[in-house]
Amino acid sequence: MLRKTLLALAVASALVACGKSDKAPEAGKASASATADAKGKGDDKKLATLQVASEDLVTVESNALSSGPVVTGSIQPERKADLRAEVGAVVMQVLKENGEAVKKGDLLVRLDDTSLRDALNSAQEAVRASTQSMDQAERVLARQKTLKASGMVSSQVLEDAEVRRNNAQSDLSAAKARLVAANQQLTRTLVRAPFDGIVSERKVSAGDTAQIGKELVKVVDPASMRFEGRVSADSVGVVKAGQGVVFAINGYPGQNFLGKVKRVDPAANPVTRQVEVLVDFADRNLPRVAGLFAEGRIEAETTSALMVPESALVKQGDTTYVWKIKDKALAKATLQMGARDARSGNWQVQTGLSKGDIVMRTPASGFRDGQKVDLQMNKAVASASVPADAVKGN
Repeated sequence: MLRKTLLALAVASALVACGKSDKAPEAGKASASATADAKGKGDDKKLATLQVASEDLVTVESNALSSGPVVTGSIQPERKADLRAEVGAVVMQVLKENGEAVKKGDLLVRLDDTSLRDALNSAQEAVRASTQSMDQAERVLARQKTLKASGMVSSQVLEDAEVRRNNAQSDLSAAKARLVAANQQLTRTLVRAPFDGIVSERKVSAGDTAQIGKELVKVVDPASMRFEGRVSADSVGVVKAGQGVVFAINGYPGQNFLGKVKRVDPAANPVTRQVEVLVDFADRNLPRVAGLFAEGRIEAETTSALMVPESALVKQGDTTYVWKIKDKALAKATLQMGARDARSGNWQVQTGLSKGDIVMRTPASGFRDGQKVDLQMNKAVASASVPADAVKGN
């Protein structure tokens, strides 16, 4: 019985020993796996070197910053004609529509000329009759002068003949004047373009009755567009003719127009207390539509300031910063911003950068402070970006 008990204990001890031997390799494997995972996580936290090209960098420089009063207004043509009816008549035909280009002398509107043509014919007949009367009075006067020289008529008869000739001459002059007036009235039934331009507004249609002074059609010259702006009377003291103006026009997003102050109105508006300023376009890049709202700034003063492009700025709440290259690594530089230059679109930097600093032109969201930078001078890199493995695990 004791022998059987000892044999059972020996078998149990052997089984326990085998179990421990099997678990030892598994424990070793788990420990090695944990060590490998920890090492992998440490590698993920290490940032990859950022590859950039010279095109991705901007050198901070001092540039001219223009400042001056704000000017608002609209784009209006300098040459515009509001054609109105000069005679009372029915509109027979409208030959041009809104937006159509016209040449000087082109027929725009035709009015009924029936009654005016009758008046012209009557004036022509009056001139013909007056001419005949004048000729007859001239012949009578010449005959009386001959008879007076031979003593056959008295001086009174000669004077009467001269009076009739003078009256006939006055009648002829009056008839000719009426003929000219009738002819002018007839020509006014044909409304023509006064200059090369575009029909901006048609006011009548065929069949309308046009009284004298009624608006018929408007013509504008798109090549004479200008900026008719207004500035506050408080700022008019710094505005002078010849100053540059940078302004934007509603309907042309993302495009700045350049102009020069042509004239400053000598009187302020009594209601708004604003002064009108006329601005000519500096180039021939003119808008083709009148009445568009425009807003800009007059370059009354120019100063030197550090400028950076808007694409380099990163805004986070109320903080604005850029990514600066320092000791071949990225460094976040917090800025205090100034005014924006309307001409170039760059922003003034008051503090945070110095002249000659190099910043990223288009920073990416994956940039990290202290990340190494490798400048690739001979490689064409489209834009600065972070490789996928550079931000893995962050």
